[in-house]
Amino acid sequence: MPTAALPRLSRPSARAALVTAMAALTAVTATACSTASSSGSKDGGTPAASGSGPGRKIEVVAAENFWGSIAAQLGGDHAHVTSVITNPDTDPHDYEPKAADARTMAAARYVIVNGIGYDAWADKLIAANPGSGRTELKVGDLVGVKPGGNPHRWYSPDDVHKVIERITADYQQADPADAAYFAQRKKDFESKDLAGYTTLISQIKSKYAGTPIGASESIVTPLSEGLGLKMLTPESFLDAMSEGADPTAKDKAAIDDQIKHQQIKVYVYNSQNSTPDVRAQVKEAKDAGIPVATVTETLTPAGATFQQWQTAQLKGIAEALAKATGR
Repeated sequence: MPTAALPRLSRPSARAALVTAMAALTAVTATACSTASSSGSKDGGTPAASGSGPGRKIEVVAAENFWGSIAAQLGGDHAHVTSVITNPDTDPHDYEPKAADARTMAAARYVIVNGIGYDAWADKLIAANPGSGRTELKVGDLVGVKPGGNPHRWYSPDDVHKVIERITADYQQADPADAAYFAQRKKDFESKDLAGYTTLISQIKSKYAGTPIGASESIVTPLSEGLGLKMLTPESFLDAMSEGADPTAKDKAAIDDQIKHQQIKVYVYNSQNSTPDVRAQVKEAKDAGIPVATVTETLTPAGATFQQWQTAQLKGIAEALAKATGR
């Protein structure tokens, strides 16, 4: 996995790009066909599919490729999925939307956004054209996490399955004639494609539940909860690092002490956001003989599926836990 830090884009630059993109979205409103929207949207109807009869496809846009990968696999031949963020070096928090993104959103019949403040730029693009009738699935609303909560829901196994359920249901509402097809896609995806992912989660939880770990940022927290691991890193540090803020001296001292006295068994860090503070902690952990595992914010490599990406990371965490505990 790449270890280069994610570029933290300037807020003024992002706002300027958003204005440009929203202007483009407004310009294409007149040509974007109106459709009904699903129970997952604000409008309460059903998402529409393009065309009719055999070969029809639901036009789907996902703000991020981790949700896009799942949507594409669940949709199969009956959905055309475009992900806005696909580059592993792009920071979803401060993404600068382009005019092309605005046009893509305007043409979509089903949009998947993470929410919880993670991709506010997508919300603004959607809001710029409220009359298009598209369906919006906001993951944060679906799983009940309010603004200010941890936005990294794709690292929560339980939340991932909730999203799978909702996308399938929305596809079936959009294209009732192919409801059985979508039901089979869901069954195969969960029982076959996600088999390795599900098995690793179960094995780690069964074998290492309660093991104390440290982390570089809050992206690791939903996963640690799903795996039954005990997060010792102060939440205030995790949040500060995820938001691009400077951690407090108190928090850094607490983590240094945890590493020095080997209170944590494994240290997990986001290799796409490797700041000087994080690099120092990684070095301290390795020097102290604490195994280090990595995760990334978005699909790495970019062409990987959700399950390939997550399974590779889970294997790394399992290997680190095995080395740390001798089990």
